[in-house]
Amino acid sequence: MLWPLSLLWLSVFSALQSHQAWSESFSKENMARYRERVKSMFYHAYNNYLENAFPYDELRPLTCDGQDTWGSFSLTLIDALDTLLILGNVSEFQRVVSVLQNSVNFDIDVNASVFETNIRVVGGLLSAHLLIKKAGLEVEEGWPCSGPLLRMAEEAARKLLPAFQTPTGMPYGTVNLLNGVSPTETPVTCTAGIGTYIVEFATLSHLTGDPVFEDVARKALLGLWKSRSEIGLVGNHIDVLTSKWMAQDAGIGAGVDSYFEYLVKGAILLQDEELMSMFLEYDKAIRNYTKYEDWYLWVQMHKGTVSMPVFQSLEAYWPGLQSLIGNIDSAMRTFHNYYTVWKQFGGLPEFYSIPQGFTVDKREGYPLRPELIESAMYLYRATGDPTLLKLGRDAVESIERISKVECGFATIKDVRDHRLDNRMESFFLAETIKYLYLLFDPDNFIHNDGSAFDTVMTPYGECIIGAGGYIFNTEAHPIDPAALHCCKQQPEEQWEVQDLMQEIQSPKKRRKNVFRRTNPGSASFSRQAQRKPPLLTCPSQPFSSKLALLGQVFLNTA
Repeated sequence: MLWPLSLLWLSVFSALQSHQAWSESFSKENMARYRERVKSMFYHAYNNYLENAFPYDELRPLTCDGQDTWGSFSLTLIDALDTLLILGNVSEFQRVVSVLQNSVNFDIDVNASVFETNIRVVGGLLSAHLLIKKAGLEVEEGWPCSGPLLRMAEEAARKLLPAFQTPTGMPYGTVNLLNGVSPTETPVTCTAGIGTYIVEFATLSHLTGDPVFEDVARKALLGLWKSRSEIGLVGNHIDVLTSKWMAQDAGIGAGVDSYFEYLVKGAILLQDEELMSMFLEYDKAIRNYTKYEDWYLWVQMHKGTVSMPVFQSLEAYWPGLQSLIGNIDSAMRTFHNYYTVWKQFGGLPEFYSIPQGFTVDKREGYPLRPELIESAMYLYRATGDPTLLKLGRDAVESIERISKVECGFATIKDVRDHRLDNRMESFFLAETIKYLYLLFDPDNFIHNDGSAFDTVMTPYGECIIGAGGYIFNTEAHPIDPAALHCCKQQPEEQWEVQDLMQEIQSPKKRRKNVFRRTNPGSASFSRQAQRKPPLLTCPSQPFSSKLALLGQVFLNTA
């Protein structure tokens, strides 16, 4: 028996050595080499967009021209703006800010997706507004509570507000930017299209002082919460006039995804215990009814019976989201399941049959989505597991080998034979490239642990910005949570900031987490009580998660 046992130990020891060797071999030099490769990928795509597609929304890389897709906003330029700064290109960031101010117009007769306009345009402009000082641009007096990009974001968001004027508070999916909601507009909207506004709209309300944005976002979230089934699940599409579910498949993927994401991120951004409690209730139901051997299936929302035993590429955000609430072990197991699919095809097909271990008919494409890379970035920050760097390496190699063409990077139409499609989505530059770069750049300012920060003087007093804890919206646009406390502070927040500034100036004092949501409904509070650590704290890692495109109604036709 000793001989087989010794062989077993030798194999385990060899595996451990291999794991350690990989970790050590991925040195700082290799990390830097992959960063440069990711930069080259970005500029190959970005420069081709500028040369062949601007001012259209997106590049068509096979024909080297452009097309409008989501509303004629020069969308790729807005989506790529904060990526430029994360890659260190300050001069181009400054140039694009000027271009956008002079060229983008929201007063146009265009039917626009409320969801996509929010996450890409409003989110991109808000992120760039909050990063503009880091880019060395002169800011106007009162920043971050004022500024041209903030005014653009507010203008775009106001164009979306008519969509929220429904009996339930849940918005229509499409709005005309000039005329509002069409009388013939369908009232059926997907769950993600209803529940993905609190990050951008609450940021707008805090910066501008106008509560209408946060109010409508919260009402939409509450509408979905009230409409959940008796077993705690939500379906895929709902009638926003009647609250009747029109597609009753429940899962974590397309059409639902970013609703769950924004409950977590909204809770962190606003230090809102109610939003986190809502997510944790959903998370319990999701584990009870949809989880199977670290995969997540689709089930009927009222009965919990399996309706689709498939993995969707959009679901790959889930391990990253789980890492934000501390479920690291479960997140890693699910990540490994998804990574095996990547290694099978060199990308994630839109649908993957779990029982058959292969693609689903007519869902074989990979439009260069970021979700698995995003989860790798979060989990690497949390664990340092070198497997996550392997995914980043594989993603760079696969995308460059399969998708790179003369005029950019093309969507993979079929992961089985690697045929290409004539589209490069703007999220490739906003998310996929950004998360790849941040995975290989542990010292990026986005990963700030609070050891560095800036202070600014606003009309409401001195304020801290850039201290880390950035919260990515679902299009990977980072929001600085500290900035929300710079504008129109409540009286009870004023002493918190003053005390924090005193602690910063006095190195002997230990810094405390004082940025938290207080209960506006409480009649009184003691200063001592307010100093207790809140239930929700802002971890030192960056925040993010994503699912860029809306899903489809899942019809029971199989």
